Amino acid sequence: MKVVDSSAWLEYFADGPHAAAFAAAITRPQDLVVPALTLYEVFKRVYQQRGERDALLTVAQMHQGLVVDLTADLAVSAARHSLEIGLPMADSIILATSRAYGATLWTQDARFEGLAGVRFIPPATLPQ
Repeated sequence: MKVVDSSAWLEYFADGPHAAAFAAAITRPQDLVVPALTLYEVFKRVYQQRGERDALLTVAQMHQGLVVDLTADLAVSAARHSLEIGLPMADSIILATSRAYGATLWTQDARFEGLAGVRFIPPATLPQ
């Protein structure tokens, strides 16, 4: 199972430099766990940048995986991760969801680098 965090979804949908790397997780929806929080984050960003129609199409593709709502158990687990690792709320919810489902978390968010169960792909750097 795989969880793709918001940064990786956005990289994929923007056809960024690492889109192909994240496609390996995203294009197998039968293995995909989607924290509901990522729907919020991705919809909001795509809506801001490309409008409601594109945002709705994006969320529809994300719904092909197993969408997981925030439960009381996940909230408590996320709070522990936040305190123990120092992650912000959204990141700790995504990590807690990943761990609850025994999934690998795919990300380019440096806050996850080095954590167990995380496949970190550093974001592309812009030429100066």
